[in-house]
Amino acid sequence: MPSTQNPRTYRVKSFGCQMNVYDGERMAELLAEQGIAAAPEGEDADLVVLNTCHIREKAAEKVYSDIGRLRRADGSSPLIAVAGCVAQAEGNEIMKRAPAVKMVVGPQAYHRLPDMIREAGEGRRVTDTDMPAETKFGALPKRRRSGPTAFLTVQEGCDRFCTYCVVPYTRGAEVSRPYADLVDEAKRLVDAGAREIMLLGQNVNAWTGEDARGRRVGLDGLIRELAGIADLARIRYTTSHPNDMADGLIAAHAEVEKLMPYLHLPVQAGSDRVLKAMNRSHTAESYLKVLDKVRAARPDIALSGDFIVGFPGETDAEFEDTLKLVDAVGYAQCFSFKYSPRAGTPAATMAGQVPAEVMTERILRLQAALGRDQTAFNQASVGKTCDVLVERKGKFPGQWLGKSPWLQSVYFDGDVTVGDLVTVELTEAGYNAISARLLSPAHP
Repeated sequence: MPSTQNPRTYRVKSFGCQMNVYDGERMAELLAEQGIAAAPEGEDADLVVLNTCHIREKAAEKVYSDIGRLRRADGSSPLIAVAGCVAQAEGNEIMKRAPAVKMVVGPQAYHRLPDMIREAGEGRRVTDTDMPAETKFGALPKRRRSGPTAFLTVQEGCDRFCTYCVVPYTRGAEVSRPYADLVDEAKRLVDAGAREIMLLGQNVNAWTGEDARGRRVGLDGLIRELAGIADLARIRYTTSHPNDMADGLIAAHAEVEKLMPYLHLPVQAGSDRVLKAMNRSHTAESYLKVLDKVRAARPDIALSGDFIVGFPGETDAEFEDTLKLVDAVGYAQCFSFKYSPRAGTPAATMAGQVPAEVMTERILRLQAALGRDQTAFNQASVGKTCDVLVERKGKFPGQWLGKSPWLQSVYFDGDVTVGDLVTVELTEAGYNAISARLLSPAHP
């Protein structure tokens, strides 16, 4: 079929984390440079890239379901590429089980997509799961388009080897992108319309590099440099490890006005024994001490985290330790998950796998506590005046949605435009969003 030999349109479907969103955007830019256009909404694409995530349970099975749904009414299929972490972990199996898939490409090799498309057009099925991280970034096109908030991957991979996690196996060892390349990409994003940049990494606060004067700097040094970009209004970063929250980065929260008062710092559990079994390399006490330092530097900071319930061997008493930690912190937002085994990780074969019904009971209790605190944080914001970055139109005529400095969803009415930074008064809070009254028009 001509469309699979010489695709004219594409669709990239990304799942999972923000780094996958970033990778999906870069693949789209790469395909556009080859003269392949984004398929109009509601129309079939000649080329479909499924950019997969391996964090969630049964991730691979969901990929096969998506592949099946791509079959057209006449029995044909588009040219299908499976990318991302499932591709990296299970590429050979995908090729065996899904004949419709012509390309499998890992998260460090997607810059080779144009060559792989040509090979697929010649009738070959192609797999590339190599991990030359810097080669990828060097081969990608320059950034030319951006929305109000842009993602910028600064670091990839992880050396921590938490016993439940597949990231070291699917993304590889920690690699920090060069300082100069990141500053250049950030400037291009701002020139293309970004007002806020989210710095991304599997372990983003482990980033290191040499600045323009040849000095070794950490993430705080990069943030301070980006803060000098005139039209950049906001900087955020995620995801961090507690043991890499250096004093310089904590100080940046007090000293860099453009660094938003929000920190996502996963802890995963409140029991020291469970944390050790997870190979987290921190304790509940050391984690709380880091948060004390952060709050001393930035008293109004919103804290976020991740929790896993039902890790192998977790007892009722150890789960209660998690609830105690939640009570001690008072999170503004949080993510929580039932433990699910990942093939090839040490935890998958540990004794003491927790029954599903026990995990369900625990996560419901945990989410109730987290929801209580998120609601309380939002309600405590009522009456505050703050800036909101306008992201999109709301459901109703004249309504707009954006983000507060504390990453809360805020909706209000007014005469504004996507990308404006406006001042509002927060007037009413719910669990997921806050209503506001517009106080001023857009400002630089």
